[in-house]
Amino acid sequence: MSTYYAAVDIGASSGRLMLSSVENGRIELEEVHRFYNGLKEMDGHMCWDTEYLFGEIKTGLKKCKELGKIPKTIGVDTWGVDFVLLDENDKLIGQAVGYRDSRNEGMDKEVYKIIPEPELYARTGIQKAIFNTIYQLMAVKKENPEQLKAAKTLLMMPDYMHFLLTGQKVQEYTNATTGQLINPETKDWDYELIEMLGYPKDIFQKVSVPGTSLGFFRPELVQEIGFNCEVVLPATHDTGSAVLAVPSNEKNTLYISSGTWSLMGVEAMKADCSKESYDLNFTNEGGYDYRFRYLKNIMGLWMIQNVKKELEDKYSFAKLCEMAETSTCDSIVDCNDDLFLAPASMMDAVAKFCKDSNQAVPESPADFARVIYHSLAVCYKKTLEEIESVQKVKYNTLFVVGGGSNAKYLNELTAKETGLTVSAGPGEATAIGNVMVQMLAKGEFNSLEEARSAVAKSFDVKYYK
Repeated sequence: MSTYYAAVDIGASSGRLMLSSVENGRIELEEVHRFYNGLKEMDGHMCWDTEYLFGEIKTGLKKCKELGKIPKTIGVDTWGVDFVLLDENDKLIGQAVGYRDSRNEGMDKEVYKIIPEPELYARTGIQKAIFNTIYQLMAVKKENPEQLKAAKTLLMMPDYMHFLLTGQKVQEYTNATTGQLINPETKDWDYELIEMLGYPKDIFQKVSVPGTSLGFFRPELVQEIGFNCEVVLPATHDTGSAVLAVPSNEKNTLYISSGTWSLMGVEAMKADCSKESYDLNFTNEGGYDYRFRYLKNIMGLWMIQNVKKELEDKYSFAKLCEMAETSTCDSIVDCNDDLFLAPASMMDAVAKFCKDSNQAVPESPADFARVIYHSLAVCYKKTLEEIESVQKVKYNTLFVVGGGSNAKYLNELTAKETGLTVSAGPGEATAIGNVMVQMLAKGEFNSLEEARSAVAKSFDVKYYK
């Protein structure tokens, strides 16, 4: 009888519960439940509906019961930086405000009044992004100081889901690092920095590593869904999980975790907090077994996702790729421009950038798709040059994992622009990386190298040259 492991992988636009098992050394993966996610306006802010999300996790678990496939362990991963505050009764204070909310505007300047940006980078190694937890907390401090005063607990989004499952409060390392408040040397909260900023120290929970067991479901949850299950921390930051599923054991493997964001970088054993890295805006996010994800955040498929939505989902992503190939519009936009972070209309934002930079303005859906995909490939080329300069390494292969690995046209453009062989797949990298940690914790694999070798032989990969 198979042993099942469950990965709950929640992204900015959708979530799913996946079941996985190991059969003859191969990792099998099955989608049990998929559900919508998205920001909702609540109390004047763009927020995540945590009650709804946890309800969907429970629905997925009930489907496992119906299938007769009871997982041995389960873990939740989500995006980074976002958090909830809980009061003395473990009730939400306010809402789970999302990172694209406008409350973060200007909060970087408030933080830099206390600690200069270069000094902040030197002590955290995390690239500046206006939505990092450090700036979001400053927004709470400025706009709703009573919330910080009443708070007894801060939990990142996946940690909150684990708390709802088990009643245990911990903060998983990989996701905690995204907030720009972790010391890369001690691998713990930078409490001196937290005090300098005027944030209450006691709301930050113990930092725990992937593979840590949180025990089993709350009794009332067991009664509701019909079975018990052990909760094991995965790399709860979705990119941390996705990078684990890169099908390569080579040193200095170059990857892109391609989804709503494109995270392009390498796996390193030591953080690089140098001025050169700061100037290039690279980040040192925490990874499995205290590895570092030395990478750059690139806007990614968020842009094409918004265009698809504006076109009322008339075209699939595959169709948009096909259409892009027919366009001759060669305009290029800067994918990392704040103009594209949360525009009312992505198509208007792209058109404005092109017009303001004296380039041809895209007119058709094919043009918009072409501009976005081509711009991403150009951005990947620039980032490659920066990585090779800092790392003093020349790369031959770029491993693209995640949903974006299915974008054939983008992969072709990326291979053309970078001059590298592009290895595309697996597409379900985040869920795979999530269950890999659970499997390692339970002895299905003896090492990360063994687990990655299993990924390489379990899932289809396409090559572009």
